[in-house]
Amino acid sequence: MGALPATGRLRLAVRRRYAPLLVPALDLLDGWDAPHAAAAVMGRGRGVLAVHGDGRRPSRWASVTKMLTAVAVLVAVEEGTLALDDQAGPPGSTIRHLLAHASGLAFDRERVVAAPGERRIYSNAGFEALAAAVAQRAAMPFETYLREAVLAPLGLQATRLEGTAAAGLVGPLDDLVRFARELMAPTLVSRETFAVATAVAFPGLGGVLPGIGRYDPLDWGLGFELRDGKASHWTGRRCSPETFGHFGGSGSLLWVDPAAGVALAALSGREFGAWARAAWPALSDRVLDDYGA
Repeated sequence: MGALPATGRLRLAVRRRYAPLLVPALDLLDGWDAPHAAAAVMGRGRGVLAVHGDGRRPSRWASVTKMLTAVAVLVAVEEGTLALDDQAGPPGSTIRHLLAHASGLAFDRERVVAAPGERRIYSNAGFEALAAAVAQRAAMPFETYLREAVLAPLGLQATRLEGTAAAGLVGPLDDLVRFARELMAPTLVSRETFAVATAVAFPGLGGVLPGIGRYDPLDWGLGFELRDGKASHWTGRRCSPETFGHFGGSGSLLWVDPAAGVALAALSGREFGAWARAAWPALSDRVLDDYGA
């Protein structure tokens, strides 16, 4: 048997050094009945603790894309290209409303179903409106801005926007891990801006988290869903209220638990459904149990 490539040797070393308990946790992916399930656990200050599956195989990120779009918007805010309270979307709505799913736009079309700030309506159309606003102000296609502001600086070289700013990124787990590490220790925007993005925007709004159910309130930051006090959640019962992240309809997920200093990223290639509602909390809880949080 020939020598492992450098990447393989690194992953083996990571497993041996950090993951005698975490590797069994990630072995839960073998029961997902997903064609290309892959996942990684990151620890604050420790990098990647464990990996399962092929980290280089591209997969659809689906709505996990929204977090990268949100970071691109926050970069644009810090650069002065636009401001959070600039008008965007339907009348009375702002960039802040769009990021927080509080603009009143419907789920998947430019139809207004509520006044801005009245309800939490998860909206792909809202993120498409954000991309249009950035493109107009920056005088370049949003895909270009996303690449220059987020993908290239973080070294996400194998990830491409092949659809909308709401759900169009396609890339490998290795790149999703790089983005997760950015969320654990932001470099693209200031810590102050990131703190605003991961705090509740427009508190008290109720709404439906697609595929999961209704929450009142359905707390959201600026592009990031917040676990807060939700009794039942896709991130699992062990995740702290400070946990933030997103999942996608392609069976993708990424959450960061700042209190535990742990992040979990996964791609599956299997469409979201009842299997994920059971499997994801189980995996999340096992990761935190094994990590000792």
